[in-house]
Amino acid sequence: MALLDALCRRRLRAAHSIDDLRDAARRTLPRMVFDYVDGGAQSESTMRQNRAAFERHRLLSAAPVDVSRRSMATTLFGQSLAMPLIIGPTGYASAFWPKGDLALARGAAAAGVPFVVSNGANARLRDIAEASGGQAWLQLYIAHDKQATLGLIGEARTLGFETLEVTVDTALPGRRLRDIRNGFTVPYSWTPAKVVDVLRHPGWMLRALPHGAPRPGLMPMEQGRSWATVSEFVRSQINPAIGWDDLKWLRDQWPGTLIVKGLLDPGQVEPAIAAGYDGIVISNHGGRQLDGAVSTLDVLPDFAATAKRRIPLLIDSGVRTGTDILKAVALGASAVQVGRATLYGLSTAGEAGVGHALGIFRTELDMAMALVGLNRVADATPAIVRAIA
Repeated sequence: MALLDALCRRRLRAAHSIDDLRDAARRTLPRMVFDYVDGGAQSESTMRQNRAAFERHRLLSAAPVDVSRRSMATTLFGQSLAMPLIIGPTGYASAFWPKGDLALARGAAAAGVPFVVSNGANARLRDIAEASGGQAWLQLYIAHDKQATLGLIGEARTLGFETLEVTVDTALPGRRLRDIRNGFTVPYSWTPAKVVDVLRHPGWMLRALPHGAPRPGLMPMEQGRSWATVSEFVRSQINPAIGWDDLKWLRDQWPGTLIVKGLLDPGQVEPAIAAGYDGIVISNHGGRQLDGAVSTLDVLPDFAATAKRRIPLLIDSGVRTGTDILKAVALGASAVQVGRATLYGLSTAGEAGVGHALGIFRTELDMAMALVGLNRVADATPAIVRAIA
């Protein structure tokens, strides 16, 4: 294992951007595992559009400005954040690194940012709560059986969770063709081609073998049953009949901060406020759900115009650089949520890789603020952004 650890350190030293970490993860993981985190729905056009939107929006520098004292710190829902970034919910993390959920939680806590525990986590909620140092939030899908939902949020309350993030954009899981073609099943099933691929990635194999195939930690899984893809497993768990009445019901059950994730229509701002929600995550699920959906950055200004600062807006999908964070905050987001970026780091070097990814965001955001002419990230406004054709 010492040789494996040395290889991880070398790959981190060579990773100077999130794209570099993506390349490192691609070399580290078997194809079916890498494609699971890297891929999107159907033609992956939404995933491409998410990045294109950030590229279309450019920053306007106000130099010369005295930027000798800069701060990326912010406060969100009464919680202090070292920068306006949250590690969003990403299921099946232990496929990328043993006990991956715990590594993500520890990495986020060390960086001073929240970690949203996925409803598809592979670890026990108690263990993740301990690893997070009290900074974790919990993502929730409303299950077919509302008693199961009540049981999970009751456990979360007992463990001290203060923030719940309910995801609403998965009435049906997106059709992810990479997973279908690769046969990324739950639990794993093996073919000669998959075995050969794993043998070509001995680092992943040696780390994964002692722990066995990842299993859901927060969702029930019938013993002896298998699903063709992770999406099919999720389909078996999620209630597709969720509406605003159900979200109001959840508001009645949860006394803490409650966020709705997965909105793309600015017309949903008013129902969210009327239902008593404390925050919104504008999200197209990283391009993993509706193929052909609008990018989140493109609709962010309309959300901001409708919300009028009455409710914090978060945004995910396509964030890869610290400059992206600054663009999002300038256009009205209180913070961004990242998913793939920290999973690339996790896949490369576990907790150290998570910290490395967050360090890249921190360095890039600080540099972007200085070069634009901002001392406080909270002072970013739409005036510093230009959309180009």
